[in-house]
Amino acid sequence: MTQVEAVVLDYGGVMTTPMGDSIRAWIAADGIDPQSFSRTLKAWLARDAPAGTPIHRLETGELDADEFGVLLAAELARHDGEPVDPEGLLGRLFAEIRVESAMFDLVADLRPLGVRTGLLSNSWGDIYPRERIAAAFDHVVISAEVGLRKPQPEIFRLALDGLGVAAGQAVFVDDAEPNLIGARAVGLRTILHTDPVTTRAELVALVPGLRPTPTGRGAIQ
Repeated sequence: MTQVEAVVLDYGGVMTTPMGDSIRAWIAADGIDPQSFSRTLKAWLARDAPAGTPIHRLETGELDADEFGVLLAAELARHDGEPVDPEGLLGRLFAEIRVESAMFDLVADLRPLGVRTGLLSNSWGDIYPRERIAAAFDHVVISAEVGLRKPQPEIFRLALDGLGVAAGQAVFVDDAEPNLIGARAVGLRTILHTDPVTTRAELVALVPGLRPTPTGRGAIQ
């Protein structure tokens, strides 16, 4: 098996606490009918969704967060029948997202082993701790900043080119299976992220010298 020269990771749901936790908290706080959100998410993000949905345009930078909030609010329903407030909608949706320090520890442990690290994220607004990300990763690709989105093959190639590695030398970590399918199509090895301990264990099997989670590390910040 080819030696792993680089690991590329998603941001939301990988370098952070699970996205679903924050979404559920927002739904409860805003009194949203969860079926209206699920229906809209499926229509705009499912693998068979037509090209150019509002989520696609948000992720490629064609819509900003405010414009997207107006479109999303119009599709949602509240239990009390009142309209959903579009102002600051994405901010409320992501209000409970927290950085997952165990994953930043993992990235920090990879670099001394000679493994280059990359971040590849489909962006829903600028929710990134920019200084921390810049310090942690050798190369960062944010979808809205390059006009591409996962699982388009071009965005994976852009990430690989920035790290200076071939697809067969890299591993891609994401919490969404469609993105992993896209990564495998261009030759990357993939890991479906479910939690930091499991992802680290899978990388331990691929990266010589990487150790399991040290005792006392991995607290969420």
